[in-house]
Amino acid sequence: MTVAVETGLWQLDVAASTVGIRHKTMWGLVTVKGGFGTLSGTGEVRPDGSAVGTLTFDVASLDTGNAKRDTHLRSADFFDTDHHPEITFAARSAELRDGDQVHVVGQLTVRGISRPLSLTARLTDGDATGLTLDTEFSVDRDQFGLGWNQLGMIRGRTTVTAALRFVRTTG
Repeated sequence: MTVAVETGLWQLDVAASTVGIRHKTMWGLVTVKGGFGTLSGTGEVRPDGSAVGTLTFDVASLDTGNAKRDTHLRSADFFDTDHHPEITFAARSAELRDGDQVHVVGQLTVRGISRPLSLTARLTDGDATGLTLDTEFSVDRDQFGLGWNQLGMIRGRTTVTAALRFVRTTG
């Protein structure tokens, strides 16, 4: 499938987009899943077909279905939302390759720590008015100061999944 994406400015359709995380805990026996309820984002498709953009997640909106755990995740042990209320991903370049594969190079900032991040997204649909990108990638939470690990219960990398719907902006 080859999709032509219109140049110009694009806005994240928050109602049609999701960003979730999952991580194994309890020594790999339990997988904790959660999602961010508050997202925002913008992008620009340039005349050469490349794209740039920024996504922002409100860390306090992370919901894992367990209020006590969510409160702990907001604390200084993890995301420290009092000092770092947002996670941002700044896409420095995004290029459509091999039909529907989008190679994205950017910078992820969590807890005030920025690290380079490259990922592949899949363009699942796109036309003159909207496009959807799906991706799944993993991050090492220790690289972002999220190393709290009582009794060694939390191991491995955190998987991030996203389905992002963008709509063309007018003006």
